[in-house]
Parts: sequence; C-alpha cells; structure tokens
Amino acid sequence: MRNLLLLILSLVLVFSMTACNKPEEPNEEPNVEQPVSEGPKEERSIILATTTSTEDSGLLDFLLPIFKEKTGIQVEVVAKGTGAALELAKNGDADGVLVHAKAQEEQFIADGFAKERFDVMYNDFILVGPESDPANLLTDAPNDPIKAFELIAEKQAAFISRGDESGTHTKEKSYWNEANITPEGEWYVSAGTGMGAVLQMADEKLAYTLTDRATYLSMMDELDLVIVTEKNDKMYNQYGVMMVNPEKYPIKEAEVQEFIDWILSEEGQNLISEFGIEEYGQSLFIPNAK
Repeated sequence: MRNLLLLILSLVLVFSMTACNKPEEPNEEPNVEQPVSEGPKEERSIILATTTSTEDSGLLDFLLPIFKEKTGIQVEVVAKGTGAALELAKNGDADGVLVHAKAQEEQFIADGFAKERFDVMYNDFILVGPESDPANLLTDAPNDPIKAFELIAEKQAAFISRGDESGTHTKEKSYWNEANITPEGEWYVSAGTGMGAVLQMADEKLAYTLTDRATYLSMMDELDLVIVTEKNDKMYNQYGVMMVNPEKYPIKEAEVQEFIDWILSEEGQNLISEFGIEEYGQSLFIPNAK
C-alpha cells in the first residue's frame, strides 16, 4: 500500500513539472490595421499668364493670397505684355490668361487655344508726360488721344513706346493708325519692356507715354509725370480671363475653373472694386463680370 502511494505521488510530481516547463503560448494581439502613410499632399497650383499692369499695380499681390487661403490653390504669375502672355499660353506653358487686348483674345479663341473669354474688369488708358508739357497736350488735347498723338509727332516730342505687342502697345498703335502717322525718328523710342519700366524711362527722359491708369497711380509718388490726356471712350481698357483649351494641352482644368469662377464671383468682384480706394482714393480697376 505504501509503495502504491509513493508511485501515485511520483506520477503527480512528474505531471506537475511537465506542466510548469510547457512553453507559454504567445498572447494573440487584436488584428489592428496600421494606417498607410499617404505622404505629403501635392500642392494644387496653376500658371497664370497675365499683363504687367495687373502685377505692377499690385492687384494680384492683393487678390491671390485671398484666393489661396480660400481654395488652397497657388497661382504662379508670369507677367508679360498681352501678346507675349498669349504666346506663352499658345506654347502650352500656362493654364489660364488674364489680359487686355480683346481683338487678340478673340483671335486666340478663333485659333482654338481657348473656348471662351469672360470680362473681368476695366480701367482706362491715359497719356502722361513731363510737367513742362512741350506738345501742349493739356491745353490742346486734354481729352482727345488722336489729336494728342498728332501734336506729339508734329512737335517731335520725346515719346516712349512699350514696343512689346502688349495691350497698351496695341492701343497705342491704333491711335497712330487713326492719326495716319508712322512714328519714327530719334524722338520715338520703342522700349520693348513692361509698363513700370516704361514709366520710369519716360520720367527720366522727360517724355510722353501711354499707360493704364492703375499702374500710373501705383507709381505716381515716384514719378514727376502728370496726366495730360484722359477720359475719352477710345481710352477704355477692358480685361478678360480665359482658360487655355484643355483639349489642346494637359492643363490644370479644375484649378483654373475655380480661379475663373472666383474672380467672376461676387466676392472676387467686390475685392477688385475695393483695391486702391484706401491708398489712392479711387478703385484702380472697375469690376464688370456679367
């Protein structure tokens, strides 16, 4: 009997030790999906080919940060004369254009580079010159650009032309054509540069030049030039916006559409109407989207 008890105790001890030495099963963790890293989001952006006047006047510096804050879209501006801006778009190097030479814009559409244009805003052209006014424009042609150009040519008074196929240069050429004058000679300088630089040249050379009112007002404190001819229907200056044809180039169609919708919206138009009032006492551009 005693031997039987010892055998039972031995067997219990063996089973106990075996149980203690059994490797522990790993704890099963719940099957939790790890988040997949998406990486940095690509910035939404567009390239806007536009005129020097929208940049030189400070309008785009005012508008575009507001647009980006609202939409997250960065607008990269390439400011050139209207002709060069449209050529940039024709080469597929811009997503949208904001320019001011309606005949060129309509030809741009006719050639298939855009499908539609929209009026955005307008201001006007003005003739500015030295206070001495050697061609007597303030007296003899204060509101007549054709007469003013005739007098400038007659007196061979110094004149600085944009000479860059911009909207301003296109308007200037229309005045010379209407006056039946081909400007040439030492008195006529074709600068081939933007509006701000031309105004500075005219100031330095005591010359006349044609400019949009917005750029002149934004630089007026740095210049000795005065307005000599203004306020004529022929000096009207309309700006239009267009999307480059997405069937022709792989443009940022959705982003350009957002920009166009916004600049034509009540918010965008109100901001345009406010620009310049505080500093210059008048709007530099008058919104007129339909």
